[in-house]
Amino acid sequence: MAVNISELKARVGAARDDIIRFMRDICAIPSMEGQIGPVGERIQAEMQKLGFDEVRFDKMGNTIGRIGDGPKIIVFDSHIDTVGVGDPDEWEWNPFTGKVENGILYARGAVDEKGSTPGMVYGLAIARDLGLLDGYTAYYFGNMEEQCDGIAPNAFAEVDPQIKPDIVVIGEPTCMRVYRGHKGRVELRITAKGRSAHAASHYLGDNAVYKMTGIIGAIRDLDRRMRFGLGYHPVQGYASIAVTDAATRTASINAVPDQFTIYIDRRMTLSETRQEVIQQVAGLIPDYLQEEILVEELFYDHPSYTGFVFPVSKFYPPWLLEDNHPLTQAAQQTVEMLWNEKRELGTWDFSTNGTYWAGKAGIPAIGFGPGNEKFAHTTEEQVPLDEVVAATEFYALFPNMCRAVCK
Repeated sequence: MAVNISELKARVGAARDDIIRFMRDICAIPSMEGQIGPVGERIQAEMQKLGFDEVRFDKMGNTIGRIGDGPKIIVFDSHIDTVGVGDPDEWEWNPFTGKVENGILYARGAVDEKGSTPGMVYGLAIARDLGLLDGYTAYYFGNMEEQCDGIAPNAFAEVDPQIKPDIVVIGEPTCMRVYRGHKGRVELRITAKGRSAHAASHYLGDNAVYKMTGIIGAIRDLDRRMRFGLGYHPVQGYASIAVTDAATRTASINAVPDQFTIYIDRRMTLSETRQEVIQQVAGLIPDYLQEEILVEELFYDHPSYTGFVFPVSKFYPPWLLEDNHPLTQAAQQTVEMLWNEKRELGTWDFSTNGTYWAGKAGIPAIGFGPGNEKFAHTTEEQVPLDEVVAATEFYALFPNMCRAVCK
């Protein structure tokens, strides 16, 4: 249908103060370590105020809001949990109530990723009022993502409400550009086994830490090789590998450790396969240590705050939507129609729920959100409030553009 862009912008402009107030409210509610119940309640209250047809929690404790019951299903995905704040003394302001300076909101979760929630919620309501959601069932999905990428949409599609979308919009920060994918990753654990002995007679034991030193060096060297093109993809860029954590098991500080474990973050591109990257790491173990050092893929089976358990492997596939895909083109045309300019397509450096939507389930997805991802997880986390409001225009118009382009 024909769209009156001036009217759409006027509707968003009229809601500006409410959008910003909503944004400040949800940032002020801590939602670390997957504890998204209270912030979900605040979001649901706003959706009820705006007349969503259905508002509820799912079994995992994610927040679902629905408008319409048309045959085409679109999901607006925004994770509403955040990482922790670390040392509070490192913050120059309260990380939750935050502060606003020069039109920029500084707060935990401002850019990763609560910044897209107000625009999605208000954008869907405005789209409904303007007739831009006719023929759609549209969902806002505020979920848990920080602890395990993709687990929430996986449960959404397979457990509750068991719906497979036709289109997904991911609200992670994109600097108000259209993003179309990112690298994947696999999380691994390498465990070396030894034999305990008193440190005074350590030669009677078998130090598990010493067995790992060469492997750690090999991992560092492998990452350097990736900087020279091993696993490189022309759009997604360079693969990488890093040791991210370590744990020692020992009888005491005066004993030889009988077990030493390191944890690996292996970022992978579409130029690689899951099996290849796991075998690559396993290949770093010398033959004479094959029986004493074990490489394992990690698994996530922690209960959510509601007690819901959904076991999944911590393998997160890479994905990339073609630049000429109808969904990509619809998103680009949405940007052009709203702001009369062309913006370069992009991809994220980090991982998102797209690892399930597009990577595992094969559902076409694009990303669009306010703010710059470089501020995520930092004490300088921030988002321009003008972008939070402007993103509302994109979320309101995009479904209609998909109708025109995505036959």
